[in-house]
Amino acid sequence: MLIVHDNTESGNAYKVRLILSLLDMDFKTIQYDVVKGETRTEDYLSNINKNGRIPVLQFEDGRCLAESNAILFYMAQDTKYFPTDKWEQAKVMEWLFFEQYSHEPFVAVAKFILTMLPEDTPRRDEIPTLHEKGYTALQIMEDHLSENDYLVGDSITIADIALYAYTHKAYMGDFDMSRFPAINQWCGRIETEPNYIKMF
Repeated sequence: MLIVHDNTESGNAYKVRLILSLLDMDFKTIQYDVVKGETRTEDYLSNINKNGRIPVLQFEDGRCLAESNAILFYMAQDTKYFPTDKWEQAKVMEWLFFEQYSHEPFVAVAKFILTMLPEDTPRRDEIPTLHEKGYTALQIMEDHLSENDYLVGDSITIADIALYAYTHKAYMGDFDMSRFPAINQWCGRIETEPNYIKMF
C-alpha cells in the first residue's frame, strides 16, 4: 500500500492525500510533528527524505518521492487531472510554480505562525508582510477565477488541487476571504468532486 509521510496541519501534505483520494487509491499515513523535529531524525533523513520535510509518498517497492507538486505531477499522469494539450500542461506547471513561489510562502506561513507557534513568538512580526504578499497572490487567483471556473481548462487539474490546499484554509492565517467571492465559489466546486476529502 502507498504510504504518505504526513502532517495533518500541512497543506502540502493534504495535496497528496487529496489527489490519492480523488483517484480512489488506497493509502495509509504516518504522522510527524514537524515542530518537534520528527522529520529531522537520522532515520528519516537516511531512509525517507534527505531534505527532512513532508510530504513524502512512499511506494510499495520502497521508493520515496518528495515535494508535493512533484507527487501531484507523478500521480496525475494519464488521468483527467493533467491535460493532454501541451499548452494546457505548461499552464498547469505555471500555476504550480506560482503556488510554490508566490502563494505558499505567504499564505501557508501566516497559517503556520498563527496556528502552530506560541502566541508570543517573535515571528508574529512577519504577519503584515505575509498578508501584503499573500493578498497579492490571492487577488491574482481571484481575477483569473472571476472569468474561469478552474485555473486551467474547463475542469479540475492538479493546478487547482495545489492551490486549493492552502487557499481554503487561508482564513486560519487571518486572511479576509470575504474579499474573494470567485475563489470561494471555486473552492465549492472542488469540494463537490467525487471522493473529495477534507483537510482535517
